[in-house]
Amino acid sequence: MSRYRVAGSVLALLALAGCGSSSGGGGEEPTTAPATTQAARDKGPVCVGEAPADGLHVLRGGGFRLPGDTGVQYADAQADGTTRTATLREGARHESGQREWKVKTGAEVTVSGHAYTVRQICSYRVVLEPQSAEDKAALAAAPTSMESAGGPADDPLCFTTNRDVLTAAADGFPAKGETLALVGNGGVQRFPTGLSLTVSYLDADAGTAGVAANCAAVPVATYEDVRVGDPVEFAGVLFEVSQITERAVRLTRTSA
Repeated sequence: MSRYRVAGSVLALLALAGCGSSSGGGGEEPTTAPATTQAARDKGPVCVGEAPADGLHVLRGGGFRLPGDTGVQYADAQADGTTRTATLREGARHESGQREWKVKTGAEVTVSGHAYTVRQICSYRVVLEPQSAEDKAALAAAPTSMESAGGPADDPLCFTTNRDVLTAAADGFPAKGETLALVGNGGVQRFPTGLSLTVSYLDADAGTAGVAANCAAVPVATYEDVRVGDPVEFAGVLFEVSQITERAVRLTRTSA
């Protein structure tokens, strides 16, 4: 069989880039809820803006827990061949009634009193920079343990800019230039800092697939309709979809 699908809600059941602001930012009115799928014919460019070293990465179709017991999601992307905008949604997980805003690079977004600047928008991520020193310090704080305990206890490992944690996460993947194979049988592949990956569907005939990520019981990425050559990111590490077969999605690591 050359085409089959595994329920896209696998990771949801396991729990896991105009300007605007979620409160008092002087931006546009909230938009209606978009689909969280990656367009197969994205016009590009892949990225606009520059990602700061201490920026937090919100991955496409996923959420990121923020200081102040809140979060933000990268709900949808728009590209016209020249520039990019993104739709951000308040909250780490998708729930009914959440507010959404269409943003561009340079936008200031305020979530539950915490202010962030949109520094980069890519097809696969949005990079936000905290405006306050306190929020920067909270996101960069070292965890009490580098061992994954599962569930929300893994927040310091999953939602962080701490360099030691990101290095440990990167070390859990194959080296740059090597390939990570995700088998499309509904199984979950787990990594040392709490991240888990699964193939949500495969369509070898169309040459498309879905790959989803979960961390600390939060859907942190949902890449739908990816094709060979598309970039994806997990735990701060960049990959390129290098092969889609009837049985697996293969990702080649492109960052150090």
